[in-house]
Amino acid sequence: MSYSSSPYAPRARRDAVNRVLRGETRVAVARSVGVHPSTIGKWMCKRTALHLDGRECIPTLPSIAHTHPNQLQPEVVAAIIHERERSGRCAELVWYELRDQGIAVSLSSVKRTLRRHGLTRIQSKWKRYRPPVPRPEPDTPGALVQMDTIHFMRPDMTRFYVFTLIDLYSRAVYAEYAPRCTQQASLEVVARAQDYLGIPFAIVQTDNGGEFAEAFRAQLSMWGIVVRHTRLQRPNDNAHIERFNRTIQDECLSPFVDEQTVPGKVAWYLIYYNWHRRHLGIHGKLPGQMLPWR
Repeated sequence: MSYSSSPYAPRARRDAVNRVLRGETRVAVARSVGVHPSTIGKWMCKRTALHLDGRECIPTLPSIAHTHPNQLQPEVVAAIIHERERSGRCAELVWYELRDQGIAVSLSSVKRTLRRHGLTRIQSKWKRYRPPVPRPEPDTPGALVQMDTIHFMRPDMTRFYVFTLIDLYSRAVYAEYAPRCTQQASLEVVARAQDYLGIPFAIVQTDNGGEFAEAFRAQLSMWGIVVRHTRLQRPNDNAHIERFNRTIQDECLSPFVDEQTVPGKVAWYLIYYNWHRRHLGIHGKLPGQMLPWR
């Protein structure tokens, strides 16, 4: 019997070995099973080595070699696992960090190592594939900017807000605390964001919230900025800023954050995100490196 991954093979080996142990000859059992007599002997040796009894099946062991001359060194594997646990980022960004540290390893090896150690998420086979929808191509800084608002609840059930903005070319971001969510506050955020990032905006894409209504559109039009709204109930149209909203809440602002500490935390996080946090969308570079005045 050749190497097989059949789920019935372990049971067939057990039954053949049991027949030999009950008194039948190896030649007779091998002829009825369809294998060489020496194969029966190997199964009996495997049964003894694994300390199996007559009720346990003899498993199919993998045919791959246990070692390989080109396998990763233990210190490289340890560096991959350490970087993953330290940053919690994806395999590509782990690979960029290791490359900067002078560790020569391929991206496929990083992915394989993380998968073998259970450090990756397994995608569901039922997940549906949806082809990407074309959108305006941001080929220069400020060509397309997405803007949104994060709502936070105070203990007295009132709300305060954090306006967020991302430039799709450089992935540089800007965020600002606001006690009220008004069109005037939105305009002021856009003006300060241009000064902070040092780039003029051509198109600002927002959802259909009240803080981005007609007065907001009219004032930005006077500044030479076009306002582009997303489709109703289609948050994926603003996918980049929605993802940043989740990132800043995961890494900086919890749902129960103290309102008094929000401005300072946001100011610190903008420096970290733009100048110390690599971004996969720009091939592992820092967003600040993509700005023209860097």
